[in-house]
Amino acid sequence: MPQYTGQVDAVGAVGLLEAIRSSGISTRFYQASTSELFGGTPPPQNEESAFRPRSPYAAAKLMAYWCTVNYREGYGMHATNGILFNHESPRRGETFVTRKITRAVAEIAHGSTKKLFLGNLDAVRDWGYAKEYVETMWLMLQQDRPSDYVVATGIGATVRDFAEAAFARVGLNWQEHVQIDNRYIRPTEVDSLIGDPTKVSRVLDWKASTNWFELAGLMVDADIRHLESQKSRKQ
Repeated sequence: MPQYTGQVDAVGAVGLLEAIRSSGISTRFYQASTSELFGGTPPPQNEESAFRPRSPYAAAKLMAYWCTVNYREGYGMHATNGILFNHESPRRGETFVTRKITRAVAEIAHGSTKKLFLGNLDAVRDWGYAKEYVETMWLMLQQDRPSDYVVATGIGATVRDFAEAAFARVGLNWQEHVQIDNRYIRPTEVDSLIGDPTKVSRVLDWKASTNWFELAGLMVDADIRHLESQKSRKQ
């Protein structure tokens, strides 16, 4: 839904910035930016890397990013962009690839389904734990001066790696259950996103504690518990 995405992610952010400016209220504004801004830019990506968005969503987020910078520089607003790389948790929506995988693993382990359909298994992402990343949002807003920060683990893994780890968590071979479905192949693929968290480590004294492998395990465990809870309520 590219038009809806533009209205929400780009125009919506500008509306908030303009409301703050016109009201004169002293506040601190956090713009939820995204690693998708980098798109086709080779990793590792940091605050100085070129932006090359590869989707309407990323392009809308790019507008929100630059408008946040413009309002900060033009009106002296405490406006910050948090360029967070993929941050996942058991609360992630089931259409996102990590949760799609861990949910399917739980269902396959319990015999309620047999196959998981995925797209590009070679796409590389820097996956971190959302619970930890939220802390950086708060830390950014505690700084005397606003700025922009890349938040990442600095470690990349492929979708294949994540799927393999998730299935291994329950003693299954991913190759026996995963099938490629071309419907999930992006028309303009983002091949590799790996963040450089040097600045957030130096300025905010923050470092990711949970790596992608551990994340896959805790998400699988949570989905298994959720599935077992649902079944027990039905009995």
